[in-house]
Amino acid sequence: MHTAIQLWTLRDHSGPQAETFERIAAAGYDGVEFAGLSDPVETARKLEAAGLLAAGAHVDAEAIRADPAGVTDDLATLGVPYVVVPYLDDDHFADAAAVAETATMLDDLSGAVEKPLLYHNHTHEFVPIGTETAFDRLIEETTVGIELDIGWAQAAGRDPVALLETLSGRAPVVHLKDVTADGEPTGLGEGVVDLQAVVDAARAAGTEWLVFEHDDPAAPIEAMAAAADVLSTLAVE
Repeated sequence: MHTAIQLWTLRDHSGPQAETFERIAAAGYDGVEFAGLSDPVETARKLEAAGLLAAGAHVDAEAIRADPAGVTDDLATLGVPYVVVPYLDDDHFADAAAVAETATMLDDLSGAVEKPLLYHNHTHEFVPIGTETAFDRLIEETTVGIELDIGWAQAAGRDPVALLETLSGRAPVVHLKDVTADGEPTGLGEGVVDLQAVVDAARAAGTEWLVFEHDDPAAPIEAMAAAADVLSTLAVE
């Protein structure tokens, strides 16, 4: 498996992009996952110069719907293998009918871009619907892949290892995130997630990319470097 960092983690870091990419590569990551698409030609040049790959890109559903051809072109320029819908609000998971509509919408978006489409979870997808959760119904009713966010799944009270077993073959990209016992984001290796068990389960599920993300780091660059150190202790390959 390859390792990457979701660039949302570094959104408050103000350094030049080329320098940031060089620091990510020096820390030992194989690539980055984009939080949106911006200046793809220049970004692709800097990515290549740093020796990094693109793991994927988060692109809002509305942006895909508004200009699927443009999004497809930008993904191709950046060499992005997967496009990820990063968030849909609570209304999309309010009840069984809403989940069915959401599943259809994601399938439609998948057909509009020339890259495999994934959906990235938070905690609100795990709201109960009958004897299941909205997340369970979603993965039953849509054909798109899932970028399972380990930390948010843990915070929602689910076993991420069991979820990865359920998603075997459908989770090519996994967000390796740690959370506290209260479900708050924390540094990798500082929370309650059994990281090695997750890595082992991801490998068994066919995951290609493990993407580190910290939603609220006090010091983004330091968090990135510390997470790389933790990743180096795990049996990722």
